[in-house]
Amino acid sequence: EKRARDLARGLVIFPAKHVPTRGQLREAFKASGAAIETFLSELQAGAPKRRLFKKGIATTLAYSVAHDSHHRGAVLLTLKVSGETLDRQASYAIWGWDQM
Repeated sequence: EKRARDLARGLVIFPAKHVPTRGQLREAFKASGAAIETFLSELQAGAPKRRLFKKGIATTLAYSVAHDSHHRGAVLLTLKVSGETLDRQASYAIWGWDQM
C-alpha cells in the first residue's frame, strides 16, 4: 500500500475473525500477485510515482519474497501450535514453486 497505493486499491483485506473460503483466498492471492507483478514491471520500466528501496529493484523484490516467507512461517507455526497439521500434499505444495 505504501509503495503503490493505486495498485493496492480494490485488493481484498479480510476482516479479523472472518473465515474466507478457499475460492475467496485463491482470488485474493491471484489479485495480490497480479498487483505485485505490475508493480515490479513498472519499477523495472522506470515508471514515475513508484517507490522502491534505496538499493534498487533487487532489494525491493527480495523484501517481497522475505515478507511472503514470514507470513507462510506464521501460518505454519499457528497451525502447529493449535495442534493442526497440513496433509502431505499441502506441505509439499508450499515449496512447489513450479505449481504456483
